[in-house]
Amino acid sequence: PPHMGSAYTTIAADAVARFQLQRLLEKRVIFITGTDEHGEKIATSAEASGRNPKEHCDIISNSYKMLWADLDIEYDKFIRTTDPKHEAVVNDFYSRVLSSGDIYRADYEGLYCVSCEEYKDEKELGENNCCPVHLKPCVPRKEDNYFFALSKYQHKLEELLTSNPNFVRPSHRLHEVEGWIKSGLRDFSISRASVEWGIPVPNDTKQTIYVWFDALLGYLSASLDDGEQASLQQAVDRGWPASLHLIGKDILRFHAIYWPAMLMSAGISVPDAVFGHGFLTKDGMKMGKSLGNTLEPKDLVGRFGADAVRYFFLREVEFGNDGDYSEERFINTVNAHLANTIGNLLNRTLGLLKKNCNSTLAFDSIAAADGNSFKNNVENLVDKAKGHYENLSLTSACETVLEIGNLGNLYIDEQAPWSCFKQGGEIAEKAAKDLVIILETMRIIAIALSPITPSLSLRIYTQLGFTEDQFRTLRWDDTKWGALKAGQAMMDPKPIFAKIETEVEEKDQASPKEGKGGKKKARSKGLVEA
Repeated sequence: PPHMGSAYTTIAADAVARFQLQRLLEKRVIFITGTDEHGEKIATSAEASGRNPKEHCDIISNSYKMLWADLDIEYDKFIRTTDPKHEAVVNDFYSRVLSSGDIYRADYEGLYCVSCEEYKDEKELGENNCCPVHLKPCVPRKEDNYFFALSKYQHKLEELLTSNPNFVRPSHRLHEVEGWIKSGLRDFSISRASVEWGIPVPNDTKQTIYVWFDALLGYLSASLDDGEQASLQQAVDRGWPASLHLIGKDILRFHAIYWPAMLMSAGISVPDAVFGHGFLTKDGMKMGKSLGNTLEPKDLVGRFGADAVRYFFLREVEFGNDGDYSEERFINTVNAHLANTIGNLLNRTLGLLKKNCNSTLAFDSIAAADGNSFKNNVENLVDKAKGHYENLSLTSACETVLEIGNLGNLYIDEQAPWSCFKQGGEIAEKAAKDLVIILETMRIIAIALSPITPSLSLRIYTQLGFTEDQFRTLRWDDTKWGALKAGQAMMDPKPIFAKIETEVEEKDQASPKEGKGGKKKARSKGLVEA
C-alpha cells in the first residue's frame, strides 16, 4: 500500500497543480501520477502474496487511486507502466536511443540492491554492504546486459546545470547532483537477464528493460489516451517538456542525471525542473516495518480527515527538507490553526451576524473597508502568499494565510462588535461593517488556502452564501477584495473543521476506587464547535 512519503509527494503536487490552474492562475495544467509496476521487487512481492505480478499490480494500483481520492487529490492522468500505450512508448524510445549509438552490450558485475533496483558503489554502502536507504545487504550480481552510455553525457549535464541552476531544486539538492556528476558518471545497465517481469528488450526478448529505463517514460506515455495508437512522438507532442517533477530525494539521481541524459540521447527536451523533497521521520526516528513505527496515510485520513493531513504535512514539513511527524504536534497544529484561528473566527462572526443582522450583509465589502488599513494589510499578505506558492514554498504559504486569520482575530477582538451593537446608532453601524470586513477576509482565506485544504475551503465558501459551482470556478484573482455585496445572505453558523479530541481508553472495567488507566487515543469527533 502507499506509504506516507509517497502520499506527501502527491499531496504537494496536488497543491501546486491546484494553485497553477485554479486551479488558480488559469494555466493549462496536466497533473500526472501513477504506479511503476515492473521489476524484480514487484515480482518478488507478488510471489510472496501468492498472486501473479499483474494481479498484484492491479491491487496496488487501485489502493493508490483510492487513497488519492480520500486525500482530495485530483490528478489529470494516472499512468500504469503495464498499460499497452506505455510499452509502445518505451519501445519507440529504446529504438531512438539505440539509433543514437548509446546502447551497447557488456558484462556487468557489482552489488545490487533489490529494493532500490540499482547497482551500488561499494563506497556508498554501510556495514555488511547494506544499502543506506533500505538498510538491507546488497547482493553480488554478474550479468550480460545492455548498457546506456551515460558517461557520454557528462559534459552536457554539467552544461545543463551551469546554464540552468534552477533545474534541480532546492539548492542543496543541486549541490548533491553536482557532486555526483563531478565524481564521474559511469554507464549503467538498462536490461536484466534474470528478471522476467518487465517489458522485453526490442532486439533481444531474452532480456527485459531495466525498471528505471521504463518507468521514467511514464511521464510521457501518461499524456496519451487509452486505446489510441500510441507512439513516442505523439506523447512528446501532447505538451512535453514537463515544467516540474516532484520527487523524493531517494530517487533524485534517476531524475536529475539518468533521465535528462536519456532524453538528450533520444533528441527530446529535458524537463524544466526537478524538485527533490526530504524524508519523513516519526517521533524523530526513521520509519520502518521492522521498527513497528510506520505511518499509514490511510489510517491518518480515516482518523483525522484529508484537510488535517494535507495541512499538517504541507505546513510543518518545509518543502525540500526532511520532516518529522509526532501525533501530539499534529493535533496541536491542526487544532490551533484550522479549528481555532480559522474555524472559530468564521463561526463567531456568522453568529454575530445572525444575532444582529439577520444573517444578511448590511454593506458591500468595499464600502465596509473604505479608509480602513486592515484591507491593505490583508491584500499585502495575499500577494506574499502568492509569491510563496510560485516558489513552491508551501510551508510559508500556509504561514502567510494563517497570518491573515490571526489578523482577523486580532481585529474583531479589538473592535468588539458584540459590545458595539448594544450601543446602537453609528457605533452599531460600524460594528455591522466590521462583520462584513471579517467575512470578506474569510472569503479570501478560503481561496488562498484552497490548494492546501480544498474541502475546508469549500465549506467556508458555501457558508458565505456561495454555491459549490461558484467555488469550482474561482481563480487567484478572486482574492481581490470586494466580492461580498450588501443584501447577501449568509448561512447559519456551523463548525467547518472537526476539532481533534483525545480520549482516555479504560484498560479494564475497574471500580472507580481502582482508578482509570489507559493511553490517550486521538480521533476526530466530526464537525464540533471549535
